[in-house]
Amino acid sequence: MFDGTSLKGWRQTAFTGRGDVQVKNGVIVIGTGHLTGITWDGEFPKTGYEIRFEAARFEGNDFFAGITFPVQDSFCSWINGGWGGSVVGLSSLDGDDASENDTSTARDFVKGRWYAFRLEVTENRIRGWIDAELVIDADITGRRVGLRPGEIDLSTPLGFATYSTVAGLRKIEYRRLKAEASK
Repeated sequence: MFDGTSLKGWRQTAFTGRGDVQVKNGVIVIGTGHLTGITWDGEFPKTGYEIRFEAARFEGNDFFAGITFPVQDSFCSWINGGWGGSVVGLSSLDGDDASENDTSTARDFVKGRWYAFRLEVTENRIRGWIDAELVIDADITGRRVGLRPGEIDLSTPLGFATYSTVAGLRKIEYRRLKAEASK
């Protein structure tokens, strides 16, 4: 999904007060702004997929690896390093943000260190790994999955965003899961 040299297939998300987005040395650098990010221009599956990417926080103290993604007929965001730098979780489940719902955890992120992220979305689950550690395993059966109110909906169908933080993204890829894995 990222060729290492251009933003082909992506566009800068039209957030108010956004920073610059550039490709430098094989990395998408998302500059500081209120919200700054990129959004996928193509179609994207609604369930039964996995996304892998690497991200690093270069400057700032808030989320650096926020990803908004489809979940059946809705969307959700996986926030990494939010609410002052350490909150990890999904926004939103049953109307509660990543800092308020049962997916919320705290994690220290070292500036300049690359982290490997893996997100898996199936019919009934959202799971997320940071490096090799499973940090989110949410059964979404009967739950209301949605986005936090505000401009984050500009990131649909798939987008990455930062908040008042400079971050790098690389090695963005996805694959469809086998039918039996999505049940």
